[in-house]
Amino acid sequence: MKKPFSFLACATLGLVLGMAATTAAADRLGNLDALTDREFRYASEAIGAAMSYKPLAPPEPQGLTGFDIGVSLTSSSPSYKGAAALEKANANLYLDDAMQSYRLDIHKGLPFDVDVGAYFANMPGLGIDVRGLEARYALLSGDFATPTISLRGGYTYAVNSDDLYINTRSLDVSVSKGFAMLTPYAGVGYVWVDSDGRRAANHLQSSPELNKYYAGINMGLGLLNLAFETDITGDTVSWGMKLGLRW
Repeated sequence: MKKPFSFLACATLGLVLGMAATTAAADRLGNLDALTDREFRYASEAIGAAMSYKPLAPPEPQGLTGFDIGVSLTSSSPSYKGAAALEKANANLYLDDAMQSYRLDIHKGLPFDVDVGAYFANMPGLGIDVRGLEARYALLSGDFATPTISLRGGYTYAVNSDDLYINTRSLDVSVSKGFAMLTPYAGVGYVWVDSDGRRAANHLQSSPELNKYYAGINMGLGLLNLAFETDITGDTVSWGMKLGLRW
């Protein structure tokens, strides 16, 4: 188990250093005031979709003693209009105009098939950090013959930006069914984005509402856990991977 713990320690350190370096990218999104109202909406849709809550875990309840702790990387590719608006606002996009997010994820099981979770993320290309919270309730907890069906509410908000305040609220229903060490899962939901410009861009506001679809697979390797997920929120497509410890 030394190697997984070492990986988690190194990845967590990298995340912390990335968050600390956000101040070095303080000029990211510094040209928001150059956007038209329509361009600001495109940018808000793209950022909101990228930072909206993504579980990167199956919806199965973990129980009172359950934990899921890991680090993840998500790459989100907006539409052409969204990417153009972000670049005009001075965002730094990588890998085919994608926004990268580096996360520390923590989930905890509670009684009565309730789970809660949080994440701390850095999006260096946008010069922001993101905080996320979720609460999940298993409508059907599932067993060897039946799937798990869960209802999740999520909330995320950006910090460390002098030019933009943005938050998202989401609601989704997901289903999963485990097979030995593999647990595929999928979900559908809705995301509400509230976005406001600051300083010279304080005249810009947008509140887009986005459809959300996602699917993923979780692989349990003892305590070690590996998850892959793809998400389509609005016109933004995200791919994520998480490595962690789950019990």
